[in-house]
Amino acid sequence: MKKVFRKIHLWLSVPFGLLITLICFSGAMLVFETEVMELCHRDLYYVEKVGPAPLPMGKVAEKVAATLPDSVSVTGVTASSAPERAWQVNLSKPRRASVYVDQYTGEIKGKYERAPFFTTMFRLHRWLLDSMKPDGGIFWGKMIVGTATLMFVFVLLSGIVIWWPRTKKVLKNSLKIVINKGWRRFCYDLHVAGGMYTLIFLLAMALTGLTWSFSWYRTGFYKVFGVETAQGGGGHGAPAQTAAHGGDGGQGRSDGRPGTENRERKPFSPFANWQKVYEELKELNPDYRQITVSKGSATVSFNRLGNQRAADRYTFNLRSGEITGTTLYKDTDISGKIRGWIFSVHVGSWGGLATRILSFLAALTGASLPLTGYYLWIRRLGRKGSRKANMQIKESCLEKAGSFIKG
Repeated sequence: MKKVFRKIHLWLSVPFGLLITLICFSGAMLVFETEVMELCHRDLYYVEKVGPAPLPMGKVAEKVAATLPDSVSVTGVTASSAPERAWQVNLSKPRRASVYVDQYTGEIKGKYERAPFFTTMFRLHRWLLDSMKPDGGIFWGKMIVGTATLMFVFVLLSGIVIWWPRTKKVLKNSLKIVINKGWRRFCYDLHVAGGMYTLIFLLAMALTGLTWSFSWYRTGFYKVFGVETAQGGGGHGAPAQTAAHGGDGGQGRSDGRPGTENRERKPFSPFANWQKVYEELKELNPDYRQITVSKGSATVSFNRLGNQRAADRYTFNLRSGEITGTTLYKDTDISGKIRGWIFSVHVGSWGGLATRILSFLAALTGASLPLTGYYLWIRRLGRKGSRKANMQIKESCLEKAGSFIKG
């Protein structure tokens, strides 16, 4: 049986090994992207001096809106519980665009831009630097990444079957990585012990990552947890999207009827009551991590383990600032939670800093497994070739000796 799994392990690893290395390495580089960006651009993410009180949230939004072209609008403001952190003002376009503002002075500190290195790592991790075809053609990069990740799952499982020891003593020895007995021994130990140590994390990252690659896998994955996905729902759970934007849409209809602007004697600012909502939510949630207020809706997130995208959601009346609806995360059904859990498990953030460090190390180890495997395989082929050559030389010598004796 082990011979069969050994062949599976080898012949899946040989063609997909380098792809697995690239996917794991680029994933590891993304784990601490936020921390690296904040370290390198501290002046963007933090205020110079913490003042006695921040400006009203609506005024901050208006200051940013006054600098934008007509085609771009302010969609929300995110305030952190840390007073030294600059507020993030979200924009309507391009996608995920935002600027950071000193909430004490109103100074626009700068626009968020993903560093080219992390952009490259992300595109490498997700699509092997490929891009979606405008004509809807086959997205080869996405398909290849998905296929390589699926094969990685089988490689990991077959590897455990091959290397799983029969006794506790052998298991103990298998978990040691020796560094002073030559390069081959080190590679062997890193391949075997490294794979064992990181198995759970690598499987978790691979199985969750596949939900971004294949719609059929995503549908099946969701069904395991009792969630039905809508066809064409954006890939990652339409239910979560609906929950996030439902309140906003309702407020837009109530305050955006045709002719409303003409009946108003003075223009109404959509940001007029954002500060009132922000202060009320701060009072309701003293242990909040950040509060985001947008047009007709607001979210409150917390410093908790588990789903890092978990948030309590509120809707409010744009004209009065009165909170009209509350959806607590704990009361949300599983369809509204699974998407955030998939992301949190995939990036390792579900357990805080500890699991992020472990995920980073596991991804780096995962990147090394094909390389050490290639090295051991090539060494084995070389030894087989040497033995075969030696046998041929020995047989040739015996034949010559036999001929000499006969002669």
